[in-house]
Amino acid sequence: MIELAHVSKRYPERGDALRDLSFRLEAGEMAFLTGHSGAGKSTLLKLIGLLERPSHGSIRVGGEDLARLPRRRIPAHRRRIGMVFQDHRLLAGRSVFDNVALPLVTAGMPRDEIGRRVRAALDQVGLLKLERALPLTLSSGEQQRVGIARAVVGRPEVILADEPTGNLDPDLSREIFRLFERFHQLGVSLLIATHDLALIRAMGHRTLVLKQGRLVADAIPRPPAPQAAPEPVS
Repeated sequence: MIELAHVSKRYPERGDALRDLSFRLEAGEMAFLTGHSGAGKSTLLKLIGLLERPSHGSIRVGGEDLARLPRRRIPAHRRRIGMVFQDHRLLAGRSVFDNVALPLVTAGMPRDEIGRRVRAALDQVGLLKLERALPLTLSSGEQQRVGIARAVVGRPEVILADEPTGNLDPDLSREIFRLFERFHQLGVSLLIATHDLALIRAMGHRTLVLKQGRLVADAIPRPPAPQAAPEPVS
């Protein structure tokens, strides 16, 4: 589904963000991307979403070479991908409904179909009753769920999430990750950048580790061993 071959990204002002990166994410696979701040996680997601271009190497999404994609087809490529951000990026003066509808409005979808899809997406994240609320009246967890609904409303093949639980407490983080797991079960491919190593281990999915722009580990972590029950006191 997503294939990177010897991908590097160099910025003139700060050097290499990614170095000779190669891996493949299969259709319907869910994987985590982790590493220290500045390791290249956000840069990698931007390259897949065609928000930026690599300096070297090739990226394929669904068999399509992004380097050969003409400019006029970039919007269609981005509609195949749902993006979730740490800071939500919601329009403060627009309702929850309007925020989620934005990708469909931009794509020129008929109003009736927009209504059906938006309400289905809000129902998936448990926010259908808040469709007329403004983002500033919502909790951080609710705002993040609005961002997820907006990412999935176009029924994308891939979801890319950049530190989606970075501002949330552990309980809300687990709730958001359970939502991602649900989309994974529906056959969506997910690549999630996160620092939350405890949640990564608990979920048991493939984990890609970046260090200074290089892929240094690619494995499925072992879940924590259950603790033995204490011996009864005689």
